Amino acid sequence: MADQYDVVIIGSGPGGYVCAIKAAQLGLKTAIVEKMKTLGGTCLNIGCIPSKALLHASEMFHEAEHGLEKLGVKTGKPKLDLKAMMAHKEATIKANVDGVGFLMKKNKVDVRQGRGSIPEKGKVAVADDKGKETVLETKNIVIATGSDVAGIPGVDLEFDEKVIVSSTGALELPSVPKNMVVVGGGVIGLELGSVWARLGAKVTVIEFLDKILGAMDKDVSKNCQRVLAKQGLDFKLSSKVTEVKKSGKSAKVTFEPVKGGDSETVSADVVLVSTGRRPYTDGLGLEALGIEMERGIIKTDAHWRTNVEGIYAIGDVTAGPMLAHKAEDEGVAVAETIAGKHGHVNYNVIPGVVYTQPEVASVGATEEELKAAGLKYVSGKFPFTANGRARAMNHTDGFVKFLADAETDRVLGVHILGFGAGEMIHEAAVLMEFGGSSEDLGRTCHAHPTMSEAVREAAMATFAKPIHM
Repeated sequence: MADQYDVVIIGSGPGGYVCAIKAAQLGLKTAIVEKMKTLGGTCLNIGCIPSKALLHASEMFHEAEHGLEKLGVKTGKPKLDLKAMMAHKEATIKANVDGVGFLMKKNKVDVRQGRGSIPEKGKVAVADDKGKETVLETKNIVIATGSDVAGIPGVDLEFDEKVIVSSTGALELPSVPKNMVVVGGGVIGLELGSVWARLGAKVTVIEFLDKILGAMDKDVSKNCQRVLAKQGLDFKLSSKVTEVKKSGKSAKVTFEPVKGGDSETVSADVVLVSTGRRPYTDGLGLEALGIEMERGIIKTDAHWRTNVEGIYAIGDVTAGPMLAHKAEDEGVAVAETIAGKHGHVNYNVIPGVVYTQPEVASVGATEEELKAAGLKYVSGKFPFTANGRARAMNHTDGFVKFLADAETDRVLGVHILGFGAGEMIHEAAVLMEFGGSSEDLGRTCHAHPTMSEAVREAAMATFAKPIHM
């Protein structure tokens, strides 16, 4: 007889494991299925966590080489020990995945190792490495299988994860490449490109759009590009890659202007393809079940239900930004929904962070989105060059930008380029979650001297401003 559960989650990434913990805490008998050897999914094993370990380590290396002497700290030229840096990354991964494993045990979540599929409604099949299959019977199924690397549209290429690499390979390079080409100027490309640029690589970023960072506020992306260019990254915007060809231990990338023109070819020791990710639903059996999908995305209603009763989907396999914390919020909400409670996610207040140096953080609408919607708004900015703490730390690049409704002053969006932006953005997120105004924040006392004073100053610069259209 098959094992019986209230809920079975397929995928143990941030959405899946958070969903499992919440479901168990709500009294539901819960199992989680994971095809990888360790829990945590892409984020903990080959994504968010290892990349942040390398970002921090490379920032420290760069600061030792270029920043400490200005502060009166003389250490001489630092020497890179890439093997030790990678060991730090691996230790960080292990600590995190072990932590998730501990939480599964603590909350009595049944962990099933193997590849999950849904042979029919109410059943999840788990196949181990040898093909042996176990069937779990369950009242509810949550699909939280995340996303996988996307290639370059119209370009035939093969990832060998040595010369032509995805983000996974870029986290495992055995040595610093002399030249690296990054295809795609989004979050992943800029973060990993920054890591290797700090460690000594000459990095060229080729981007299809006329700006980096995709749909982020244009003001922020323009200034971020300027700062990164000062750090040595070279940008080729409005450029379409037509070929990536491996030749021995290097590769050649051919690209041309999007609007037409002569093509150009550059050589690189490593080509990082970071053109986005696609929902990962391979082998789940969704087509046979009749689950509705659109362009590879599982269609769900406002309660994360698919069109098949008892089957839910969250995270990267559904519409919206592919962010770990968005998946986590959905994981909690869908567990609450299954338990008969009222799960909720406010999609207007999902912060996004780019962990370059300086960081980029954003929540809510961009100025371009407000203009396109024809909304009346006011904006206010404050530069970190005028912030005392930023000057004391030599971190004066960037600014804080507020966007608020012209009539009500309710904050519609906040965008930050600056040191520690990923931490500062949450002040704005809390404000927006409660429908706050720029005046509410501007009249709230902030400790001095702090970087967060720039957030308050930008808020103060926003209310009682002329209307923009």
